[in-house]
Parts: sequence; C-alpha cells; structure tokens
Amino acid sequence: MIDRPIISQIVSIATNFLSCILSRNMVNSIPVITMKDKIKGSAYLLLATIIWGSTFIAQSVGMDHIGPFTFLAVRSVLAIAFLFPLSWILEKDKKCFKKKWLNFHLWKTGLLTGFAMFLAGAFQQVGMLYTTAGKAGFLTAMYIVLVPVLGCFLGKRPPFTVWISVAMAVAGLYFLSGAGFDRINIGDILLILCAFWFAVQITWIDRYGQDLDGVRLNTVQAIVCCVCSAVGMLLIEDISLPNILSCWLPLTYAGILSTGVAFTLQIYGQQLLEPTQASVIMSLESVFALICGWLILNERLSPLESLGCCIMFCAVILSQIPKKSPV
Repeated sequence: MIDRPIISQIVSIATNFLSCILSRNMVNSIPVITMKDKIKGSAYLLLATIIWGSTFIAQSVGMDHIGPFTFLAVRSVLAIAFLFPLSWILEKDKKCFKKKWLNFHLWKTGLLTGFAMFLAGAFQQVGMLYTTAGKAGFLTAMYIVLVPVLGCFLGKRPPFTVWISVAMAVAGLYFLSGAGFDRINIGDILLILCAFWFAVQITWIDRYGQDLDGVRLNTVQAIVCCVCSAVGMLLIEDISLPNILSCWLPLTYAGILSTGVAFTLQIYGQQLLEPTQASVIMSLESVFALICGWLILNERLSPLESLGCCIMFCAVILSQIPKKSPV
C-alpha cells in the first residue's frame, strides 16, 4: 500500500467511502461522517489549497504571455489529458468504464459545477488585470462568507462556531492582503462575481456531487470550462502558438496540478465535510500564496500579513471543532 502512488491511495479511500454510502440504498439520507473521515477530508482540501496557493505564481507568469481565456482553455485541455487516462488506470472493472461515463447524473452535475468554475475562473483572470494582487486575494476568498449564506437558503444552517470562524477568516484575509478600499474599480466588481461563482460551485458539489467519482466529475468540469474558455478565446483574443509554448511550464502546472489534481481533491474533500467548513479551509489559498511568494520569489511578510496568517489558521482550527450532540 505504501508503494502505490499518492493519488491512487486518495482515490481508493474515497471510492471505498462512496461504495459504503451507495450500498445503503438511501439516496436522500445524509451519511454518517466520522471524525476520522473529517480529518481525511480536511487533509484533501489542505493539499488542494497548497496547490492553488502556489498556482498564483504560475497564473501571474502565464498572463505575461497570453490572454486570460487562452490560459483557461489550455490549462483545461491539459487537465482533461491528465484526468481521462487517470480514470481508466484507477478503474478496477474495465468492462464498466464506458457505462460509468454515460451516467446522466454525472454529466448534469458536471455541467453545473463546470460552468460555475468557468465563470469564477474567468472573472478572476480578467479581474486581476485591473486591480492589485492584495485586493484580488481578499475579494476572491469572500466565498467563505457567501457559502454559508447560500447554505441557509438550502436549509443548511452551520453552527455558531463556524460563523465565528468565517468572521475571523475575513479579518485575517484583510490583514493578509493589505487591501485598501479607497475606491472600487471594475476589477473589484469582477472579483466579487468570481467569489460568488466559486461559492456556487462549492455549494453545487455539496448538493449534487456526494455520490459521484471525483476524477470523472472533475473531468466533466474541465471539459465544460475548456469549451466555454475556447469560445471567449476565439472571439476576443489573438491566438499565438509561440506565446502559448513560451509559457508551457506555468500552463502545465496550472493544468495538471491545479485543475487536474487540486479540483479532484476538492470534490473528495467536500464529500467528507460541510460546505462552510470546506470553504474556510480553502480560504487558506491566500496564506499559501504568500508563503510560496516568500519561498520562491523571496518576498517578505509584513507584521500585518503574519498576523493575518495566524488569525486564518486559528479560524480553520475553530471551524473543525465538532458540534456538541444534544443530551
């Protein structure tokens, strides 16, 4: 077991968990999630968040050469090229491979979450052209506020400690980003829309993706994102193959690790956690982005940024405290 690749281990654990759920024949019931499951889910999301945080560097470098829709389209193609063969490799019963891809629920859910992921990614990529990196990180992570709000409309009310952790995370993000809001520009509005659609994607995965294979669902998401991005690329941007090839490394990193691996880990992690808890963990993306900038680009953390990191880590710990069961 130790010699198997880490991704294979993750998918094996998640597949066993999903099989346990489906064997109960209780589609509309909520599976019992143990503390061990929550630790696994948190680990999946933490690893995804580390990858996303480091991807900010790849995005920044890639946008120096190509447009935002071209970047999204190419990274999605690379993700598909990685995920589809992976689903074949991880499939134990090869005879059922085609049948599992013809699942209507898989494609319906993937279309919904993929379109939300495309809108979030597009608004983020374009918004970063018009505002500062600090404000971009702060506004993008505002999905941690929107997720519990959307959950309330769907009948999911998080415990009071989670609301406190959300407030702490917002404060930590503000210190972390050094964001100033003397004036609002078009980039800020686009990033707020980005946060909204990330919140929608997180909510839809929680609502519709609990019984689906994470690799297949993420593949469908990437296909939807690729098609939508390609339309924007063809209509708005100039396509230059030499420019695309000149940033092959950040595109490969963003496509395979960020879209391919991290978004798959997000799906598996959310199957083991409440959406609000998941969103608080994922908001650490800004923390890891700063840490990667410090390690790779030799950027220094100010005292306020360090304080913001500490507050956000405390918020994540608080959000994971189990709710007391009624006596």
